[in-house]
Amino acid sequence: MLELPATMIDEISDLAYSEYPLECCGLIAGPAEGDVVTRFYQCRNAAASAKAYTVDPRDHLRAERDAEDAGWEIIGVVHSHTHTEPYPSPTDVAQAPDPGWHYVIVGLKRSVPELRSYRIADGVVREEPITVAR
Repeated sequence: MLELPATMIDEISDLAYSEYPLECCGLIAGPAEGDVVTRFYQCRNAAASAKAYTVDPRDHLRAERDAEDAGWEIIGVVHSHTHTEPYPSPTDVAQAPDPGWHYVIVGLKRSVPELRSYRIADGVVREEPITVAR
């Protein structure tokens, strides 16, 4: 189960809309190997695509360093699907770098954003619940 603050869910949704029609992306950080998100890092989509994302390496490094300075680690990645369901695509599954990460997708297909989180390990996708911290 992934725990996200309500304000962070709004921040992720706002980023997805501001980057539309391109996919947005970012990284989430929290206590090591944890399920509680303490920070969301907006990152540039270096792929500049409506169908794929690549976290800008400089943004990734900046997030890693900031998280480390705060005693956290990067525990997952966030990106948007602009016209499809918020479910990992075959590309998302193939590019999933860490089986311990949370893979959060915000879908913009409908009139309100849909946020879902997954674990991806060895090509197997498993949805996990999201709890909203107030």
